[in-house]
Amino acid sequence: MIPAPPPKVVTRHRDGRIHAYVVDSGAFGSLEPAAVFRPRAGDEVVESVVRHDLEQVVYTTLNGVICLTRAGDLVWASDFEPHSDVRRGHRPGCALSLDGRTVWVYRPDAMARRGRGDQWVVHDAENGVILARHELGTVGHGAGHYVHPADGSVYLGIGEGQDGSVIVRGRAGADGEPEFVTYPWSDRCLIDLAPSGQQFMTVDHDQADVAFHAHPDGDLLFALPVEAFGYDPEECFVEWSGGYLTDDTAVVTLGGENQDEEEWFRHHLVDVRTGTLGGEFTVEVSSPYGLVPLGDGSWLTDGPGGPVRTARS
Repeated sequence: MIPAPPPKVVTRHRDGRIHAYVVDSGAFGSLEPAAVFRPRAGDEVVESVVRHDLEQVVYTTLNGVICLTRAGDLVWASDFEPHSDVRRGHRPGCALSLDGRTVWVYRPDAMARRGRGDQWVVHDAENGVILARHELGTVGHGAGHYVHPADGSVYLGIGEGQDGSVIVRGRAGADGEPEFVTYPWSDRCLIDLAPSGQQFMTVDHDQADVAFHAHPDGDLLFALPVEAFGYDPEECFVEWSGGYLTDDTAVVTLGGENQDEEEWFRHHLVDVRTGTLGGEFTVEVSSPYGLVPLGDGSWLTDGPGGPVRTARS
């Protein structure tokens, strides 16, 4: 039996602060921040993650990763060397391990012109010491981290722009040292992990289909092309968004342009046990990326004051 996961903590960056929101069983509607962190003076936050106890935040800038207490005291910092003056095209990312003991940092060093390829670096969450460093061999702009809810492995989906997308998984080996596995695709964009961790969802880089894969090997369970949703593949595509609404149901987003060249998108449900369609899913959002499924039957959208959590009635 999979133990109940701790409450999910999501962050938003507003007014120069990092706002942390706890998503638990009783939090619906407009969420209020459970903690607010002030970055160091001069730091421009790219991505952030907050510990479940809300006592520390880890965030990346274009040139480093920093850990602060809730009071604003520095716990540790690690600079990306050499310093890069490139302002666009590279977004370092970070994630906490399932047990909170390590911080996983994606460094898009190639696009930052640091004279080397991208790296995935594992830090000790307590003191910032580097425990492992993996040369990715990618030239990415940014990446998404997805922490497996059961075995603690970490997925990384790296976006290389027009060159495609690479998916890598890190895990603790038999000797405790991290091991890294790169999946044999350069054309699958990682979208989400199922709440149980038994499978994951990808979208074709050219946006022709959505696919579902078994964890950990990545074996294909089934795929659905644009035509399966009733659309013309010449006029419609699968968005790089969506995810697992529940362990049995995924949200897939389709988009395109109408005759007036106005962009449109629609959400559709898929039963991932059978690979069958479950109908259209109507949510009021302004972009195909405005809906964030949480895996427990609820989802987040962005409101004027922060995230809004809604569940199906």
